[in-house]
Amino acid sequence: MKRDLCAIALFGVVLAAVAALSQSGVLLTFVMMSLYAALLSQAWNILGGYGGQLSFGHALFFGVGAYAQALGQLNLGLNPWLVLPGAIALGALVGVAVGGLTFRYGLKGSYFALVTLAFAEVFRILALSASFTGGGVGLMVPLQEGVANMQFGSRRGYIYLLLAFVLLALLVTAWLRHSRFGAYLQAVRDNEDAARAIGVNPLRVKLGGIALSAAFMSVAGAFYVQVFQYIDPGIAFGSAVSVEALVGAIVGGMGTLWGPLLGAVTLHALADLTRNLFGELPGISMVIYGVVLILIVMFMPRGITGGGQSLGRLFKTKERARV
Repeated sequence: MKRDLCAIALFGVVLAAVAALSQSGVLLTFVMMSLYAALLSQAWNILGGYGGQLSFGHALFFGVGAYAQALGQLNLGLNPWLVLPGAIALGALVGVAVGGLTFRYGLKGSYFALVTLAFAEVFRILALSASFTGGGVGLMVPLQEGVANMQFGSRRGYIYLLLAFVLLALLVTAWLRHSRFGAYLQAVRDNEDAARAIGVNPLRVKLGGIALSAAFMSVAGAFYVQVFQYIDPGIAFGSAVSVEALVGAIVGGMGTLWGPLLGAVTLHALADLTRNLFGELPGISMVIYGVVLILIVMFMPRGITGGGQSLGRLFKTKERARV
């Protein structure tokens, strides 16, 4: 645990220093969007990686947090900092509600994945139909630049805010690796019947996992609203957010501390690179992006982190053989 805490602290200091010293708007934007993708992947990893409950509809919790953040400011006239805890709590409550409806009836695997996707789609349709969400037009949060309004004059402010959220997600993930609750969650992931036989309550453990996961997805949704000052049903509950969250965790390494962060940064760098190199050819950047993703999944099924660990063990074995 101490090693994880030291690594997390070092990561935070280094990234904060990069944000403070860099004068490149391109680099700051890359750092901000990479951290945003990392937060999505870390949130999904709590439930999908450590809990083994693969969700295709995590956009549901993202959208709840985003709309709660926007509506709290527009309809209730509250300060964004005051709205944020409520948005997080609402996202966690929705997670518990969805978990209660699915886990209680034993849904898991592909069934759970499809049900979460269906919930996200239902919420998207409801948001399109409701008047208070702005329907298909969406909601626009007014620009009121200032730290007190959670709207910063440069990318640095957003990076520091996002960095705080990502560090918190890393701390929670490190806690899951070493805590009793985390052991229960992983036991349920590996063999639910065996976990129940030793006294673990799978329903309670999975509800705790989905609540934590949904809370961090809601944070990402609230952050999105503050940065772009706009949200609509397609953005909030669309499949793009769910895919970005799960792909980053899968590519980086599910059920690991640094895998989702590494996967999110790698994929974001790859997307920017292919877009810049082949932007003049319509669709070619996405083709290259997809091919690379397929290769990573084929040849590194445990993600980049798992591949690195396998290489490390291979080198150690060779060194021992030489000795």
